[in-house]
Amino acid sequence: MSAGNKAPTSRRHWLAGLAAAGLAPLWPGRQAQAAPLAKVRERGTLIVGVYNDMPPFHVAGAGIDIDLARALAAALDLKLSLLPFNADENMNDDLRNMVWKGHYLGYGPADVLMHVPVERPLMEANPQVQIFAPYYREKVAMARSLERVPELDSMKALANQKVAVPGQTLAGWLLLGADNGAYKNQLSTQWKDGTECARALQRGECTVAAGLASELETVLRGDARFAISPMPSPRAPRDGWAAGLAVKKDSADLATALQQAMNQLAQSGQLGEIFSRYNVGWRAA
Repeated sequence: MSAGNKAPTSRRHWLAGLAAAGLAPLWPGRQAQAAPLAKVRERGTLIVGVYNDMPPFHVAGAGIDIDLARALAAALDLKLSLLPFNADENMNDDLRNMVWKGHYLGYGPADVLMHVPVERPLMEANPQVQIFAPYYREKVAMARSLERVPELDSMKALANQKVAVPGQTLAGWLLLGADNGAYKNQLSTQWKDGTECARALQRGECTVAAGLASELETVLRGDARFAISPMPSPRAPRDGWAAGLAVKKDSADLATALQQAMNQLAQSGQLGEIFSRYNVGWRAA
């Protein structure tokens, strides 16, 4: 797949049309009955689906999404029950397994799934779910050694630089295809994610690291030796994309409660504080 074509459909690499703006509800009218929220309250526990191995949002039971899930449950006066899972190859499969049907192996669905792209085509392709409450805007980014690469105004600044990038990601595809493959021999692509690339940059194994902004920031933010900026590729999503929540279509009352809780977390500053714990600057969606 070329960098200019449709991005892959796994959650981590779903880079779409950026439908979200602000923290306003994006679901249809609230015609559903209150039964879903009432059942959750009767149980006393909010079951939250979270992706495994997604630094800095979730690694081994810790991360931004874990803290945010805990805050949302507390706002609804509920206990938290996490349902971690591995991403499937297709975002539609994740929504089926974790939101509206359940996995064929016998687990799920959760009451709510974290870190879902708030993106109109995804909503239209999955009428069984409501996607809403965008809480962070992600971007493809590059970190660089200011001593070796003082400016990064265009991809041409990568000439003669060694670049670490996780190969099977949007950042990897963008760099492999940039300027007709001009930089492919400079790329080190064996890394699992952008945090590994950022640590390679810290160790001096490369002069530029690429990945998601959150991955690079959690390792490098605040270190004066490095700068982090959006990837200067015309094919990179200019405004990034929003991550939000998803519930079953008939859980409009639960969606409303979660949306209100998310709004309160944003307005109080608690949402930004959660991101700061992991050295990531919160970007409102």
